[in-house]
Amino acid sequence: MAVKSEQVEKNLVKLTFEVSREKFEEGINNSYNKNKSKFNIPGFRKGKVTRAIVEKYYTEAVFYDDAINYVLPDAYDEAVKESGLDVVAKPEIDVEEIKAGEPVVFTALVTTKPEVTLGTYKGIKVEKIENNVSDEDVDKEIEVARGRNARMISVDDRAVENGDITIIDFEGFCDGVAFEGGKGENYELEIGSNTFIPGFEEQIIGAKIDEEIDVNVTFPEEYHAENLKGKPALFKVTVHEIKVRELPELDDDFASEVSEFETFAEYKDSVKKKLEEQAEKKTKQETENAVIDAACDACEVDIPDAMIESTIDRMINDFAQRLQYQGMSIDMYLQYTGSNIEAMRESFKEQAQKQCKVTLVIEAIMNKEGIDVTDEELEDKILEMSKIYNMEVEKLKEVLRPEDKEEIAKEVKFSKTIDMLVNKAKIK
Repeated sequence: MAVKSEQVEKNLVKLTFEVSREKFEEGINNSYNKNKSKFNIPGFRKGKVTRAIVEKYYTEAVFYDDAINYVLPDAYDEAVKESGLDVVAKPEIDVEEIKAGEPVVFTALVTTKPEVTLGTYKGIKVEKIENNVSDEDVDKEIEVARGRNARMISVDDRAVENGDITIIDFEGFCDGVAFEGGKGENYELEIGSNTFIPGFEEQIIGAKIDEEIDVNVTFPEEYHAENLKGKPALFKVTVHEIKVRELPELDDDFASEVSEFETFAEYKDSVKKKLEEQAEKKTKQETENAVIDAACDACEVDIPDAMIESTIDRMINDFAQRLQYQGMSIDMYLQYTGSNIEAMRESFKEQAQKQCKVTLVIEAIMNKEGIDVTDEELEDKILEMSKIYNMEVEKLKEVLRPEDKEEIAKEVKFSKTIDMLVNKAKIK
């Protein structure tokens, strides 16, 4: 492939590359076969019209968009590989020209990896970090398990108290008119949980079963619904049921129900051990972060805006996937929080800048130190991944592409570089 590169400005290169007419013709045929049933041409049944007839009515250009999408990914990847550039952001690609019988010419503005000026990264001084586990921490963890295993007991001989679980009906009115989303039936509300509008739950205290009460509140100024921000509202509330949690006794029976241990003493020891393991991991992570931050502070790098924007794109995509697991789209989230995508991008910017710098600095140190990965280390990492994914290691190896293995190897080298920095740091 003929590839020409031209430096436009710092970390910005214009690539010019070609796709052969034969390959582009393959893309056009692909587009025709995919879309021929959509063309409505007099005298021809849908799906039976020839490509020549379609081009007579619409010109060959009707297939260009699909054909470009067909040929471009591989062509661009090959052009980047041939150019030897280290691209760190999405390119801006244009079609230079399409002429009959000639190669199709593309241009791509690509952002390249910036140079890092390394400072002192060996012997970094950081304060020693400790995360200790106290008896109080163990007791708190056990209380959480105790709460999870509490029984719910209905109470019918008294009014609502703070901490009760209530089953209520409610309907909200603003200026005497019921508003959308302000009605609920058989809703479970824990008094004191602060899940409702400020002031709502406190006014439920003292209500008796099947008694309708008036609850007067004012919506916060930052409330997500524009029509209710800062407005007073009246809720008609009826309490149908009052429940309390009955906590289990902390004894051997409790231990055997919530764990694999037969005695409470064994269970408590296991809780302490688990917390100590978590504290050790936290200490390791925080120490690594402190060393990495110090190494980055000692380095200089001018991060291109396009690299930061691409990192923000990935962060938002990751966030959107996590929302999907909770049954919510990112549009729903933005609507609920009263935000927009521009504000969300801005909120991720500082984190993205830091992530970019960390990646660039660690890679620069990794390359300078010549840190590599052995076959054994790569095998160990793949074995670790197979356990995480609950797959047979050989099955995982079968589905891993060469580029996947390259990313895994890079991850191992990255970790080894961080380990080297921590081992050589002066921790006091």
